[in-house]
Amino acid sequence: MAPTVRTVLGIPALALVLRAGREGIDSPVRWVAVSELEDPTPYLEGGELLLTTGLRLGDDDWVTFVDRLVQAGVSALGIGVGLTYDRVSPALVAAADDVGLPLLEVPEPTPFMAVSRAVSDLLAASEYEAVTRTVEAQRDLTRAALAPDGAAAVVARLSGALGADVVLLDPLGNLLHASPRDAASWIELIAPEVERMRERGPRSSAALEVDDLHVVLQPLAPAGRVRGFLAVAREDVFQTPDLALINVAVALVSLAMERSVGTDTARRQLRSALLDLLADGISADRLPVAGVGWDELLAGPVRVMMADGPPPDLMALIEQVEEQEPAEGWRGAAFSGDRVVVLQAASANVEPPAPAAGTAAGAIAWGISDEVPVSGLSDGLRQARRALAAAGPGGVRSFGDLARDGLVGLVDEEAARGFADSLLGPLESRERGDLVASVRAWLAHHGQWDAAANTLGVHRHTLRYRMKRVEDLLGRPLDDPDLRAELWVALAVRDRDAAFVDGL
Repeated sequence: MAPTVRTVLGIPALALVLRAGREGIDSPVRWVAVSELEDPTPYLEGGELLLTTGLRLGDDDWVTFVDRLVQAGVSALGIGVGLTYDRVSPALVAAADDVGLPLLEVPEPTPFMAVSRAVSDLLAASEYEAVTRTVEAQRDLTRAALAPDGAAAVVARLSGALGADVVLLDPLGNLLHASPRDAASWIELIAPEVERMRERGPRSSAALEVDDLHVVLQPLAPAGRVRGFLAVAREDVFQTPDLALINVAVALVSLAMERSVGTDTARRQLRSALLDLLADGISADRLPVAGVGWDELLAGPVRVMMADGPPPDLMALIEQVEEQEPAEGWRGAAFSGDRVVVLQAASANVEPPAPAAGTAAGAIAWGISDEVPVSGLSDGLRQARRALAAAGPGGVRSFGDLARDGLVGLVDEEAARGFADSLLGPLESRERGDLVASVRAWLAHHGQWDAAANTLGVHRHTLRYRMKRVEDLLGRPLDDPDLRAELWVALAVRDRDAAFVDGL
């Protein structure tokens, strides 16, 4: 939570004195602003401690000034004494007391910068505390999901962590679990939104306000089919860490509800949830990896392998890896969206698992990351995803190969070949001489005429003539950097094709 006016007043080094508005000292302070404008409100967002010396304000201005601050949502006003005013104006004290705005006297020895720095330190400490609290709560939720009635346990833990009402609904909107028990009083108010969400499908979610409550509503759809809804409500607005915790709870409750389809399926889906948490940067030693048979996950760096293919083949692949881990260096396999992620010990040979029996040749494509620590799993997933995109149907690509293969390696072969033929075709007619070789030499020597001519064994004027013909045939000048780059890519495509033929 953000520090309050009371907290700021309690910092001894600042020596701040409360002169008015005691009833508002528990208001949160979200930032410090300094202004000598008669009306600073266009530059405020609300929640500020506003500091001023009152340079442009007299006793007749304070009522209007204070009213504006209250309407803008300012948490407190600090008035510096010793410059414009030797003491806090009684008119200002009266104006602040009338509207309950905390008025702080800032003594002359205390610079405004010191107040700003002190509040900044409090905000940083508050944010760190919130992150730590969220991580601990995520760990508690994961442990709760492993209980015999994991869904109910997660609902109760989430309610306690957020200080909110949490209800779990079935696909028709009927109550399954509630924490606390009387939390179901507002379910009827969100029924229309539940119906709309059911019509929109599993990828929908909603944030709404009902009866002074802020409500977050999310579907539970672990396998693309809505199995229920999780609704969380409280009077206070949900902050970013709160929403992150709700997302974790949704994943865990979804998986807990899927236990009815079999232990193996539930374990795989819980692995997928843990994989998502690891990818979000949560330390593996904070998660119950042993509970899903992933003890080996903590043993050292891994290589992330991502597979794409027909769903039946991917399911067979997971079953095969589960049978072989950890003997073959596999440290786990799980679904990530509609793809399979296999974690391999970095010390093992870089080779994806063989396809399961009955899988058609070339049915599964692979993208393989570089070595990454478990704490860097998000980087490994990103690398594997990019390598998979470059692999093409049934292909296998490593992230490290993307740079080694150059730009041509990222382009579809047929599209690249068509591009090269279209660009170089006008230069390849027999009666036009060896224009392609001339272009290659000229580009290789960065447009240096003498060096390129020597490579070709011709006079530089001959080369100039040839390159003029190239410009005429292509209708573009060679000093165009785009044309030079396109010609170099077209020649690289030709080289790749020639190397493939030579290797047959």
